Amino acid sequence: MLCFFSAKGGAGCSVVAASTALLLADLGPTLLVDLAGDQPDVLGVSAGPVDAGSPWGLARWVATSDPEPDALRWLERPVVDRLVLLASGGGALRAGPERLHLLAGLLAGDPRHVVVDLGDHEHFDPVLAHATRSVLVTRPCYVALSRARSRPSPDEVVLVDEPHRALTANDVSAVLDAPVTAVIPYEPRVFRTVDAGLLVSRIPRSLRRLEVFR
Repeated sequence: MLCFFSAKGGAGCSVVAASTALLLADLGPTLLVDLAGDQPDVLGVSAGPVDAGSPWGLARWVATSDPEPDALRWLERPVVDRLVLLASGGGALRAGPERLHLLAGLLAGDPRHVVVDLGDHEHFDPVLAHATRSVLVTRPCYVALSRARSRPSPDEVVLVDEPHRALTANDVSAVLDAPVTAVIPYEPRVFRTVDAGLLVSRIPRSLRRLEVFR
């Protein structure tokens, strides 16, 4: 289970998670789990049914008194060939630590490639305890790195490299005591691709650096 998280909003965590899941789907069945609530917009797919007063997605599963493990499969939505999305159910998932540990344990045992988007929400940290690989997505920003030091230590780092920043990849690695596995340049082409809903059909070349997670 590959978990992506950030310490500050706007780092690009959801785009990195979605792109990694799309690349992994080239190799085999892949499950993208959206705990932060942004993946339908990033991927340009339907968020799910809107039932007045009734939660959907993972929100529906965690709201039941005795959630069935097999019920998770019924909540998956196809994205492209060999990639399915398990959406939060609108916004960041609201669940207590006990349910998060249960969910994480089930995802960790899934035979598919599993990519989890935690966003910058600290209450999802219990999921990181089950991660095979935990990856922090950050920009070379002093504030972001300062916040990251109060979060669980990542196994690896994806650096979204903004121009004119004083901090380097080596600085980020030293501060977080974790290797920078991929450096993604900050570029408008990525934003335009996501805004146009084209990420599923045309991954920008810079994001293909995430193939290191395949």
